Amino acid sequence: MFNKKEDKRALVFRTVILLVIIFIVGSIAAIRLSEEKNAPSAAAVSGLAECLTQKGVKMYGAYWCSHCQKQKKLFGDAASKMPYIECGVQGDPRAQVKECTDAGITGYPTWVFPNGERQAGEMKLLDLAAKSGCPFEEPPAS
Repeated sequence: MFNKKEDKRALVFRTVILLVIIFIVGSIAAIRLSEEKNAPSAAAVSGLAECLTQKGVKMYGAYWCSHCQKQKKLFGDAASKMPYIECGVQGDPRAQVKECTDAGITGYPTWVFPNGERQAGEMKLLDLAAKSGCPFEEPPAS
C-alpha cells in the first residue's frame, strides 16, 4: 500500500486544491456582490428607459446582435420600456426591415437622438442620460 510520506503528500495536495477552489469561489462571489452593490436601482433604470422614449431617442438593433443583447441587459427588466426598434428579419441575418433601411442604419446597436446625432455601439447608461438630457444617477463607487 502507500507509505506515510505518500499519504502526507496526498493530503497536502488535496488541501491545497481545496483552498484554491475556495479562493476562486470566494473571489467570484465577492465580484458579483460588488457589481450588484454598485448597480443602479431598478427604478432609476426604468425612469431612464421611459425618459429616452419620451424624448424620442431610438435604439436600432437586431435579434442576432450580441452587442444589442448586452445593451438591453443593462436595462434589465426595464428593457421592455426602452425605445428599441428591431431591424433584423427572422431567418435572414443579412436582411433589414424597411424602417431601419429608411433610417440608414448600417450597424448595431445604433442610437439616434432627436437632434439627429447618432452613436454606434453599446453605450453606458450614464452616457445615454447625458446625451439625451434624461435624469439618471448611478450609485457611488464603493
